[in-house]
Amino acid sequence: MSQPLPQTAPRTEATKAALEAVYNWNYEPEIDELRTLYANALERQWIAVRDLPWENGVDKQAFAKTFSMAGFPIQETQFWKDLPADTQWEVARRSAAFLLSNFLHGEQGALMVASQLVNAVPHMDGKFYASTQTLDEARHVEVFAKYIDGIDHVYPIMPSLKTLLDATLGHGTWLHKAVGMNIVVEGLALFTFRDMRNTTSEPLLKELLTYVSRDEARHTGFGVKYLSHVVSEIDDAQEAELEDFAFEAARLLIDSRSGTTMRQSALALWAEAGHDPEESLHAIVKERMTVKKEMGRTGGFAGPVRGFVIPTLRRIGLFSDRIAGHFMEMFEANLGKERAAQLDMEIAFPEDLDAWIEGGASTAA
Repeated sequence: MSQPLPQTAPRTEATKAALEAVYNWNYEPEIDELRTLYANALERQWIAVRDLPWENGVDKQAFAKTFSMAGFPIQETQFWKDLPADTQWEVARRSAAFLLSNFLHGEQGALMVASQLVNAVPHMDGKFYASTQTLDEARHVEVFAKYIDGIDHVYPIMPSLKTLLDATLGHGTWLHKAVGMNIVVEGLALFTFRDMRNTTSEPLLKELLTYVSRDEARHTGFGVKYLSHVVSEIDDAQEAELEDFAFEAARLLIDSRSGTTMRQSALALWAEAGHDPEESLHAIVKERMTVKKEMGRTGGFAGPVRGFVIPTLRRIGLFSDRIAGHFMEMFEANLGKERAAQLDMEIAFPEDLDAWIEGGASTAA
């Protein structure tokens, strides 16, 4: 006799999703770049339970000493180095579990959007590739959930991220879904994964993020290669609508005026570890020179957007002077006009994403 299904209803939540499913009766390759990317995705599949050293567990000392908080180089400050080892671990594990939980929730959203793209994209090469991305995203949900279980528990999703995922799932056109997920969400995630991977010396986390980042690089590559073809053929009104959607997606996740950025929310958890977040932040601010130097490596607040999302939007033709003004206004509101004016807004999109993942960030704060 079969066992009853577990009672999962209290932990589920529904949202309205929309798409138009499109058949394509032409089975010949139409966009060679996408067919090549699909073949590459097949060759680079990995199995989480087999290929990652879960048996080693989490190295708590390495984890705590090389903890970077969403690009903020707290691990380089004397304040952090002077904390007792037990306090470092408690603060790091709670903060990281919060950040990783939202990566986990984002990966579930990406899983759902990728499966929508299989139905909604008009080209068979796009359907083939989106099917491999769906598998990738399922694997990412699996590995982040398993790693979080080793350090803490899964925290609820940030409201701003939930709003973005709902908007992407609920939009009726596949172009908005691809821009929202493959350009903005995947771009922000890839930049953050890369920084965390290059910062941490915790072996399991480093290896996990190496595998995940390689997948995410393909997903971003898919968005760039596919949308570069399509955006050049849409009218001005559609282009402006996509630009606005991309900007709003980025704003939701990084604009500190909303009070719901990952870094702000993670800081609030310090009280649970017995450390006052305001006093801690005050102590960190005193080390301005150290922080500024290290933020030159990560790009600071503006790093993920200025260092990756904007170059990606420019590459696919969705970064007009109008939308550039919107981004600059956001930077000015968060950083001040003087600092915003010093930002390099002409960073090029990496030609080799795999090599970029392996390297250190070179953007200036």
